[in-house]
Amino acid sequence: MKSKRLLLILMGLIVALIINSCKKNNQSPIQALFTGGTWQLASVTAANYVGDQLISTDTLNAQCDSIQDFTFYTNNTCTYTNFDCIAQTPPAASWTLSSDQVFLQANIVCKDTVAKDNSMPFSNASIQNLGQFSLVLQTGDIQPNYSLTQHRRIIQWGFVRQKVNGAD
Repeated sequence: MKSKRLLLILMGLIVALIINSCKKNNQSPIQALFTGGTWQLASVTAANYVGDQLISTDTLNAQCDSIQDFTFYTNNTCTYTNFDCIAQTPPAASWTLSSDQVFLQANIVCKDTVAKDNSMPFSNASIQNLGQFSLVLQTGDIQPNYSLTQHRRIIQWGFVRQKVNGAD
């Protein structure tokens, strides 16, 4: 009787372990890093090129006192507050990663001081760095093929992840 009970408990434990080990998370590790907290803008720089020759760099948004946050949610929506140092919180927009997870496409529409209108600054952003605490995106003329006389402007956005409710 005791051996049957022990065998039944042992079988139940094995079944529970098998069921628990089969649970899958629908997010890739890259998606989990994006959605792991709010990303606060730390720096924006623009590099100006002719062909592959760097001509000049500009620091953008240097005088901005507003906190700019980029937040990605697990339902593949995102928000960006205070873009371009303009007090704004556009409606949530969708985001996705390219199949190779090297490019971010976010269709968020923000007011922009340069365009004097609305822009989609992260509609095609190259992911330069993504870690637990830092995210670097490049936008602008990021295509891999260009002529040697072509003027290009690449904007680099540096973000740091903010702690969520004392986590980390």
